[in-house]
Amino acid sequence: MELLVHGVGGTTPEKMLGDPRTVRVTGDDTAAVFRRADDVPDPTGNASQALDATPGRDPVREAYVWCNLTSGNGTRALWLLLLPFMVVNLAHWMRPAAKSPGPMVRLYGLLVRLAALTLTVVLVAAACEVALDLVAWQCAGAPACAGRHSWLAFLSPARSDGGWWSEPGRRLALAALAPTLLTALLWYLSHRTWSAYESHQPLTVTVEPGPDESALGRPGFWYGRRLGARLRAAHTAAGLLTVAAAVTLPAARFDHRPGGPAPLNALGVLLGLGILLWACAVVSVVCRRGRSERRLDQALDRHLLRALPLGAAALLLLGAAYACWSRPGWHSAGRLPGDPAFGALMLAQGVLVVALAVVARQLHLRLPDPRAAMRGLGGPAVALLACALGGVASGGVAQRVADWLDGTRSLITGPPVTLTWQASAIPPVLAVLLVLTAVLARRTARLAHAERRRVRDEHPGEPEDPTRTRRIAHTRAMATLTDRAPLVVAVGSAATLLAGAGALAGSLAGGLAPAQAARHAVEPVRIAAETCQALGSWLIGVGFLLFVTWGRRAYKDASARRTIGILWDVGTFWPRAAHPFAPPCYAERAVPDLTWRAATWTERTGGRLVLSGHSQGSVLVAAAAWQLAPAVRNRVALLTYGSPLERLYGRWFPAHFGPTALAALHRDIGCWRNLHRRTDPIGGPVRLPAGHGPDVDHEPLPDPRAYGRTPEHPLPAPILGHSDYQEDPAFTRERDRLLARLRPDLPAPRPETGRT
Repeated sequence: MELLVHGVGGTTPEKMLGDPRTVRVTGDDTAAVFRRADDVPDPTGNASQALDATPGRDPVREAYVWCNLTSGNGTRALWLLLLPFMVVNLAHWMRPAAKSPGPMVRLYGLLVRLAALTLTVVLVAAACEVALDLVAWQCAGAPACAGRHSWLAFLSPARSDGGWWSEPGRRLALAALAPTLLTALLWYLSHRTWSAYESHQPLTVTVEPGPDESALGRPGFWYGRRLGARLRAAHTAAGLLTVAAAVTLPAARFDHRPGGPAPLNALGVLLGLGILLWACAVVSVVCRRGRSERRLDQALDRHLLRALPLGAAALLLLGAAYACWSRPGWHSAGRLPGDPAFGALMLAQGVLVVALAVVARQLHLRLPDPRAAMRGLGGPAVALLACALGGVASGGVAQRVADWLDGTRSLITGPPVTLTWQASAIPPVLAVLLVLTAVLARRTARLAHAERRRVRDEHPGEPEDPTRTRRIAHTRAMATLTDRAPLVVAVGSAATLLAGAGALAGSLAGGLAPAQAARHAVEPVRIAAETCQALGSWLIGVGFLLFVTWGRRAYKDASARRTIGILWDVGTFWPRAAHPFAPPCYAERAVPDLTWRAATWTERTGGRLVLSGHSQGSVLVAAAAWQLAPAVRNRVALLTYGSPLERLYGRWFPAHFGPTALAALHRDIGCWRNLHRRTDPIGGPVRLPAGHGPDVDHEPLPDPRAYGRTPEHPLPAPILGHSDYQEDPAFTRERDRLLARLRPDLPAPRPETGRT
């Protein structure tokens, strides 16, 4: 049998099997295995029952369709909000390879989990900034701003004649509902998606992978129930504690003034200490335990899972009640003290990223991998980009709400200066990236020019078509840009780190926005500061509108939702080991599906099986092969094509797809063959080290299959790039060779009725 697994973007079983009549053999509406209708045994068992393992005939083909895991209904558009969480979760898996798990490996995971925790706090703090500071404190406290928004009249002291809700503490307590509901929504989505995607238990394998094998073969790798539940509880508690602090601290500061009420002052101090102690408990839970991959860990820390969020919720309720206490003479002016909070978060994220870079570098030096992206620093760079995304998104939302509440910026003070400095750092970073883009464009043009001679040499004796030669050469040159991704990420992350450090220093130095801080500087500096501030605000506005437009379109349009699904196909392959609010890991459903199907079919039939994966599907079949028992692996072959196994995963995730892990998979699997093209921007060779058995990589397939018009190709052959590998004659030829190399066992007794 050949089990086909599609790649990014998804497809239909009819296209995969080349037949309009397909039948679902097993699975549900989310992910399922299909066969051609002619290959499905009838219920009486008298039809094509022996198709599964009949020598001398083409293999039965099955198609595993998993695209609905990443591009299903319209709610997938909401996953765009979780992009920073997804990116920081990727950083966890980008760890350099290590000979064995040790203190440095555990420290790496700990630092990423702490960085992920700060992202949750930043998101909830941004919601507090919008709801509590801009709306409830500033706009509702300014009569002119409240007059522009009639729905705030009941919160305004001037327009409600001193109504009950018009006191500052009560306004803050009411506004706290918004970030509280956001935190509850994140918890609900995380819990619901875990039940739908990641609750499927993998096939139990008792054999522990060897020291040179990938961790993907461990029994508990695709089942992170315990860690996921702990992180979900910790991040939920962190979000609620952030809201509790935003509600409690302004009232506590007022009560702590000279001559303030002593009971309320004492209560405020106690609440502050309670929030601080509970925050320490949350951090300790995040630091205490990592992933349990060596066994299927189904235990749950139920008392902890309840205590953390419930304790945080209790502190939030107490803080809201404390803030609602009547305080004569308390008026809202200026802005809430958000600058120290956002500045501290930026500083903490910077320290964590630098420490992560030190640890990653040490791991890389202990076990060097020349193909690893950025010499082992890919994980810290991606973690930094995740923090930058979170900061820019927070600042963008705050500035857009401030502009909406007060377009003239004369009625309210506006968001914290730290967020304005963050926005002003965007233009310099983009300028650096534009220069890098120009350099890469020039290199690509030179490479395309050099490729023209190679294209001509590959087709001797044929009349030259300059236009076609240029198209082929240009496609090949553009395909090499994927290999420049480490350079782009390195330059982008370095520019982001420097710009972020400058923004933090500028915001803490004088407490003024860039334009105000530079108004007495020399002319070039003043103009640059004003330009960066204005351009940064404009870019955030445009980005925010594009984000909303794309999300709205994705909610209504299935094709746009499928485009977002392509991003999730790559970003959500990995389990949620660092951030529980990241989009769900589809591989925790897909890998057990493939493993169960391969193991049960080979056990029942004793037949030979080819796991045939295209693009991201090749990563899924490799992960499934690692999960199979050794006796089953010997009857399974891998056929990968357009595969990013080494080109992307091997370079960016060396601890799990590095050369040692891929060589071990090649050793343990029955046989393996990989197809690729020079025009493919995603797939490439596996590049196994020398001396690891038969070659895996086929020579690059010709693309296009014919340069000019031929009797076999009377019309110009298209440049296929990453698609239509199965149409190449080499595909069928290599699949048949793989089946011939496998040694079938005697078929097991077949049931008289039912499907195989």
